[in-house]
Amino acid sequence: MSQRLHSDIDVDSHPGRKATISREDLIAAALKLIGPHRSVSSLSLREVAREAGIAPNSFYRQFRDTDELAVALIDLAGQSLRKIVGEARHRAATRRSIVRSSIEAFMEQLRADDKLLHVLLREGTVGSDAFKRAVDRELSFFEEELRVDLIRLAAIDKITLHEPALVARSITRLVFAMGATAMDMPSEKDHELIEQMSTMVRIILAGSRAMAAVGKASNPGN
Repeated sequence: MSQRLHSDIDVDSHPGRKATISREDLIAAALKLIGPHRSVSSLSLREVAREAGIAPNSFYRQFRDTDELAVALIDLAGQSLRKIVGEARHRAATRRSIVRSSIEAFMEQLRADDKLLHVLLREGTVGSDAFKRAVDRELSFFEEELRVDLIRLAAIDKITLHEPALVARSITRLVFAMGATAMDMPSEKDHELIEQMSTMVRIILAGSRAMAAVGKASNPGN
């Protein structure tokens, strides 16, 4: 199967259909069709092709099937969100502002018109096993980046965290679970949710620091 970015000219007798199509065109078409109550896994090939303005057969020049399209969407969503949240973390000046600015960036992306975050939040629960694996892979990327940040910040503050990898996993899974709930809530509730998530994350961090201190007190020689 061709993996070129742009397909060849698709000779089609139907007026109004595009002569060429790209992977990005099909991804954009799929994003227009999904929403808070519609997942990628529910889309049919014909729906996506019609939205993109191509003949159904032209779809296969870019993707094997809608499953492959969905995985590409999940990967794109993860990359986009990691970039946005990463930039928010690096702009923040203090630990408290890092927590809040990261969560605010997450919620802003949740309400964005491109609906990319919806893909991550929905497909992890209602998609196929392949979709769930793809979502889990993206979450693992978030966890690793957060783990590195937590260790870096702890070193700056001269403190120790208990199980930073588990802390990063707890925070990531918490925020994504809360985000999935937020999709079905009005945006007017966002401020309240941001406050709740920020407090929860700080509780996790405080618990990790406390457990590390207890461990150090129990083993003063280490």
